[in-house]
Amino acid sequence: MCIRPLVLSLFAVTLLPAVTHAQLTVRNGTATTAAGITVLRDQFRTDLGGGTVAGANGSFGGVRREINWDGTPAAFSAPNLLPSNFFNSNSPRGVEFSTPGTSFMVSGATTDAGAGQPAAANFGNLDPSYTATFSQFTAQRLFTMRGSTTMDVRFFLPGTQTPATVNGFGVVFADVDQAGTTALQFFDASGSSLGAFATSPGPGFSFLGAFVNGLSPQIARVRITCGGVALNAGVVDGVGSDVVVMDDFIYGEPAVAGACCHGATCTISAGAAACTGGTYVGNNTACSALLRTGSINACCPVDFNNTGGQTIQDIFDFVGAWFAGCP
Repeated sequence: MCIRPLVLSLFAVTLLPAVTHAQLTVRNGTATTAAGITVLRDQFRTDLGGGTVAGANGSFGGVRREINWDGTPAAFSAPNLLPSNFFNSNSPRGVEFSTPGTSFMVSGATTDAGAGQPAAANFGNLDPSYTATFSQFTAQRLFTMRGSTTMDVRFFLPGTQTPATVNGFGVVFADVDQAGTTALQFFDASGSSLGAFATSPGPGFSFLGAFVNGLSPQIARVRITCGGVALNAGVVDGVGSDVVVMDDFIYGEPAVAGACCHGATCTISAGAAACTGGTYVGNNTACSALLRTGSINACCPVDFNNTGGQTIQDIFDFVGAWFAGCP
């Protein structure tokens, strides 16, 4: 396939066609400048339902949330570390982080005035080369994990420990040089993978995000792989050591939702109270549970192959799944 870059004004944007998978639609593209990647970010905002009025804690009309890192206090910015629950506690936006590495860090800003501050821009405090290696999508701060290239993002009702789900999640990456080094993997509330997708490499910025299709399971967790090697002193960007950092996170409003049954008809409702006249299956449940051989309708479990009714074929499909066993 030949993809023609879309050239707008003084910046070039390579916007790949949205790709629809079984449960997610993926947005992926690159831009040489911050102005260029804004085109891709704004498209993803629309995908999540829009929302134009900024409210407290990164909320846009109760439709989506964003984290651009730029308001992070100096006390939690380089050379200091960012607590993993900062954006569900200090600034309650409904996300908490974990990593097999050691910690998280937000880059310094010129206004920081604590010990060791202002830190050199773009994680130049970790290695001086990074100040020139990375660019900022929104000034002045960037984000990374320490000691690893992977991290998980989990969703909660903002300011609580009540698990929640979102309808989409996307990231602006800076300086993705090599294909296959940077990716997102999405999981539902049961821990089943909804799909894993790599971002396109390109000079400047890359954007990767995905949103759910229709009644597919909502997203409870996202695993981010950011570059081929973790940032550290002496680790310089180049062949075999693709260092990558992150800027804006964009995601749907964290909510408790689940399957609502009216007979055998299933819809997703925003909690039990919204399942008017129906039977609410439970928080973070989906209308169909994926199997290797098909899917089960949450509102009609006997409809094993999820064809919309009970037939003899459901028996054969169940027996086939039984003998197939576990992976």
